[in-house]
Amino acid sequence: MDRFRITLLTAIAPAVWGTTYVVTTELLPPGHPLFASLVRAGPAGLVAIALTRALPTGSWWWKSAVLGVLNIGAFFPLLFVAALHLPGGVAATLGAAQPLVVAVLVVVVLREPFSAWRLSWGLVGITGVALVVLRSTAALDAVGVVAGLASAVSMGVGVTLTKKWGRPTGVPAMGLAGWQLTAGGLLLLPTALLVEGVPPAVDSTALAGYAWLGLIGGLLAYTLWFSGIARLPVASVAVLGLLSPLVAATLGAVLLDQTLGAVQVVGFALALAAIAAGQITPGSATPPTTDTDHIAVSTAQTGRAR
Repeated sequence: MDRFRITLLTAIAPAVWGTTYVVTTELLPPGHPLFASLVRAGPAGLVAIALTRALPTGSWWWKSAVLGVLNIGAFFPLLFVAALHLPGGVAATLGAAQPLVVAVLVVVVLREPFSAWRLSWGLVGITGVALVVLRSTAALDAVGVVAGLASAVSMGVGVTLTKKWGRPTGVPAMGLAGWQLTAGGLLLLPTALLVEGVPPAVDSTALAGYAWLGLIGGLLAYTLWFSGIARLPVASVAVLGLLSPLVAATLGAVLLDQTLGAVQVVGFALALAAIAAGQITPGSATPPTTDTDHIAVSTAQTGRAR
C-alpha cells in the first residue's frame, strides 16, 4: 500500500474524532462527557480483543497499560478539565500543540535528527487552528491551560511510544488498539462514575450517538490510527491530528449554524497547508515501513463488528 493511501486512511481517525463535539452536544445526555469517553473506549476495546483473539503477553501487559493511559485514560479527562475551564477554541488551540510535542520527542525518544521543518509547520498548524476556533473574548484560566497542554503532551508521548515499541509479531493493529482502549476504559470507569455519576436513561437518539462514538470513533478510528503509526513517520501522523478541530468547526458551521468568516477561512488554509507539509520528510527518500497485517483486513473486521 503506497504512502498516500496509508495517509488518507490514517487521516480518517482524527476526522472522525472531529465529530465528537457535535455528537456529544446534539445526541447524548448533557453533562456526561467522561461517560461518553468511557463508552468510546471500554466496549470498543473488548470488541477488538474478541475479534482478534489476542491478549498481551510478557512486557506488553505493562506497555499496553502505559499506552492506554497516555492515549486514552488520561488524555480524555485532561480534555474534560480543559473544556470546563476554557472556551472551546482555547482548548482546541492548546491541543493543536501535539505536533510540536512529537517534533521534540522524536529527537529525544526515537533519536531522529532535529527538524526545523517539522517545528515550523507545527507552529503554522497551531496558528491556523487558532484562527479557526479562537474568539476575541476568549479568556484564559491557569488550570485549564495546564490541562490543555498536558493533554497534548499525554497524547504526544503516547503516539511516540507507540511508534517506539511497535507491536508484537502477528498482532494486528486492531489488537493493539483493543489493548489500549480496554486499559484506558478501565481508568475512565471509576473516574466517570465518581465525577459524573450514572447517566440518565438512554433513548434511541443517545444510543445512536454512543454507537457512533464506540464503533466508529473508538474501534475503527483507533485501528486506523495505530496502523498508520506503524507505517508512517510518527511526526507525519501527529500533524494529521489538526484535522479534528477543522472537522469540528466545519460541522458547527454546517449543522449548528455557526459562522465561519474570512479569518477562519485563512486559518483553514494554514492548517491544511501544515498538514500537507507535515507529510514531507525533507532529505529522506526512504519509503515508510510496512508490516504484514493489512489495514483492509482490520477495516473489514471492524465492519463485521458494526
